[in-house]
Amino acid sequence: MSKKSKTNSKTTVSPLMKTLATYMAGAAKKPLPKHVAEKTKHHLLDTIAAMVSGSRLLPGTKAIAYAKTLGGAPQALVIGSKIVTNAEQAAHINGMLAHADETDDSHAASLSHPGCAIVPAALAMGEREKSSGTQLLRAVALGYDLCARLNLSLHPYDFRQAGHSTHSFGPSFGAAAAASLLAGLDYNGMRHALSYTAQQCSGISCWMRDEEHIEKAFDFGGMPARNGTAAASMVSSGFTAVEDVFSGERNFYVAYDETRRIGMKPQPQRLIKDLGKVYEIMNTNIKRWSVGSPIQAPLDGLLELIREHGVKAADVEKLVIRVAHQAANTTDNRNMPDICMQHLCAVMLIDGIVTFKSSHDEKRMKDKKVLDLRKRITLYGDDALTAALPSRQGILELKLKNGKTLHKHVKAVLGTAQNPMVRAQVDEKCYHLMAPILGAARARKLCDAVWNIEKVGNITKLRNLLTA
Repeated sequence: MSKKSKTNSKTTVSPLMKTLATYMAGAAKKPLPKHVAEKTKHHLLDTIAAMVSGSRLLPGTKAIAYAKTLGGAPQALVIGSKIVTNAEQAAHINGMLAHADETDDSHAASLSHPGCAIVPAALAMGEREKSSGTQLLRAVALGYDLCARLNLSLHPYDFRQAGHSTHSFGPSFGAAAAASLLAGLDYNGMRHALSYTAQQCSGISCWMRDEEHIEKAFDFGGMPARNGTAAASMVSSGFTAVEDVFSGERNFYVAYDETRRIGMKPQPQRLIKDLGKVYEIMNTNIKRWSVGSPIQAPLDGLLELIREHGVKAADVEKLVIRVAHQAANTTDNRNMPDICMQHLCAVMLIDGIVTFKSSHDEKRMKDKKVLDLRKRITLYGDDALTAALPSRQGILELKLKNGKTLHKHVKAVLGTAQNPMVRAQVDEKCYHLMAPILGAARARKLCDAVWNIEKVGNITKLRNLLTA
């Protein structure tokens, strides 16, 4: 039953907020279309796999060590550990695990990684409330809708150029929406939770300078998951708030109006455009490769050339890679293996594939064979591919020592909304990410449990599969 929240009858609530909060309050009882429920399972499992594998990477081990110092009411599990803490802290730590690596999902148009904030918040609140698997799915789908729409209302690519972190803004609202649904908030409660989320919303894009991915894991996953869960928790316990944070004096869109710098005013109506008709989880990408998003297209193309033409590393005279300018800047000769374009393409040519293990092997960044091949790989930013954003395309020109030149233009990366992975492909990726940590048998059981999540009456029953 919804938890009733007080409201001030004298307060004017905009039509936009009425529509949004009404939809949010009703989402718990609204069945998802079959294809949306299936896609939601894909992203739920993909994010759980990112959390499990991330629990053993540096940001994950740091986050779990931090969790051991916190205490807290035993409400939700820190995945990959035996720690059970309060929902806010569990969401925070699990959010960092989910983005400890570059394996989690992304929504290109809104310039966000929804899953690493929304799924940890939903799992934490779902455990606290002993929610069903069906409720969990509906909460996650709602979270993706709010996350994407909030960023789209701010013109995300320009908003990021102004210095803000879109990866923290939209996901905070997505996490709050998911957690609020599972907390059972009513119409008034949803409005109040949105207000508390707006007050906590922050983030600057200097995360690009984080060389160990620890602050980035917090900015993308931990902070928005924690803040969204906190907003829902506070309102659930009786906190009241501003009735309409999106309109009226000194509202959210006044505070973040970057018209002077980007030349475009915010579009609040994007929050409710096609809500209930277009499910943004359907427009969200799952990564085939556990590497930075800008590297997905070049790796897809390179694998095709290797398999189509039997290319070996010894055959390569030169490789020229073209991507969008921002993608080139982000991945050009970085010192972390999973976000270094030249390194990963060299590994692909040498091994014939890129695995989770090889994409995280820092020792290979000093391997002479890899370094020699990297010298023959050139990366450029391309105006046409920049104009094609948010479609992250890649163009490869591979010149062989026999004088032959091979070309490949990847327009739709496998795993994107335009070229989605099927259930078997998602299952294979996630199983192989989790098996080294959970063991083969438990990883298989966990995958099967998520594919049949509607049969789970209380998601705390998943704890024994997620403990390590």
